[in-house]
Amino acid sequence: MRPGVDVPVPIARLVRAIAAALEAAAAPVPASIGLILSDDSELAALNRKHMGEQGPTDVLSFPLLPPAAFAGTARPGAAADIPPGSRRHLGDVVVSVERARAQAADGRGGQTGDVRWSVADELRLLVGHGTLHVCGWDHRLPAEEAAMRALETRILEHGR
Repeated sequence: MRPGVDVPVPIARLVRAIAAALEAAAAPVPASIGLILSDDSELAALNRKHMGEQGPTDVLSFPLLPPAAFAGTARPGAAADIPPGSRRHLGDVVVSVERARAQAADGRGGQTGDVRWSVADELRLLVGHGTLHVCGWDHRLPAEEAAMRALETRILEHGR
């Protein structure tokens, strides 16, 4: 959590969203995800630098493994090739708490951008969404989007 960022949800609820997303994505076990809770200013800078887009976004993911590392059961990068007692770091998720607050308050939250719900639910969605991106999930194509949205719904139900 960045200094000055007030997070209106217990971190344990966000950790449960990450754990549910890692399990749903068949991530290598044991594994870790870095979670940075920040603001619009940092997300705008990251969005410009890494995505070539102007302005803030709600969540960005920075995977360390290729999407193929999560496909099927014989995953390259599975826990068998790391030292005992250690975890494979899969990547980082950066969330704008400021953007999550605004989206929840304005009724622009949820998967469709038209849900009015708590900032806690919006943060859980963004953390799960970002974690799925770290694990190789995408939503560029309609079929991918439908599958990812269904998985996000399961993740949200799991972490209540």
